[in-house]
Amino acid sequence: MAKIDALGLHMTNLADVSDMLKNVRRESKLSQEELARRAGVARTTVARMETLAKSDMSVSVLVRLLEAAGYDLKFVEHGHGRTLEDILAEQRSVDPNQ
Repeated sequence: MAKIDALGLHMTNLADVSDMLKNVRRESKLSQEELARRAGVARTTVARMETLAKSDMSVSVLVRLLEAAGYDLKFVEHGHGRTLEDILAEQRSVDPNQ
């Protein structure tokens, strides 16, 4: 799956998260309705999260929507572009015996 940071997005508040969700949905060429169907939520849920209507932001729904769009939500220490998982995957691709 793609990573959020691949789009160069930095999140500092809920509005940033909302924008990121809209960006990854568009990057994945999905309509709100198709993303909602894949994630098992209502289209209005996607719309509310993309516009922060009623300050609506559920982390569990966010994770489901990102996964449905082909993305993972990962926490990376500030200033680090790669996770341990990224480094291990790179090592495995060079040395398949690991």
